[in-house]
Amino acid sequence: MYINTFAQFKKQLGQLDKWLVTASEYAKSRNFDPNVFPTLRLAPDQFPLVRQVQIACDTVKLAVAYLTGKPAQAQEDNETTVEQLQARVRSIIALLEGLTASDLEGAASRVVSQPRWKGEWMTGEDYFIQHAVPNFYFHLTTTYAILRHNGVAVGKRDYLGAQTKRPPAAQSAGN
Repeated sequence: MYINTFAQFKKQLGQLDKWLVTASEYAKSRNFDPNVFPTLRLAPDQFPLVRQVQIACDTVKLAVAYLTGKPAQAQEDNETTVEQLQARVRSIIALLEGLTASDLEGAASRVVSQPRWKGEWMTGEDYFIQHAVPNFYFHLTTTYAILRHNGVAVGKRDYLGAQTKRPPAAQSAGN
């Protein structure tokens, strides 16, 4: 389960990288600075795009750390440009490229806690299913919505990305 989900996270981060490229191209075609995008938000009480991307990336990075027991790489949250956001996304893709199934042995039973949980904890399985997966997709989707709301031509296929298509199973002669 974990390795397949992390592979999907990697794919979706690749899509996010493409959205940021599309956003830059859109801005240039409309003669405005693409670096306005990191400051945009959907609502006044929501984080701007820059923070949405940072949290999506951090969710994956921390899930890897918590479930493997390896320390997470420190990142300063100081991105101000689309290019810097792409570098952050690509750093997490690189992290996932190095992840193996053996890295995740025992992940389900690991104890996961965060300082903001004030001494409370979850199992690795509960943390992954109840926190990491929905949190990642919330911030990914919000990033998509901010870009789309601001005129960037991304659609459902851009969100989903390429999908594995297989022919139907061969029918046996007697069926």
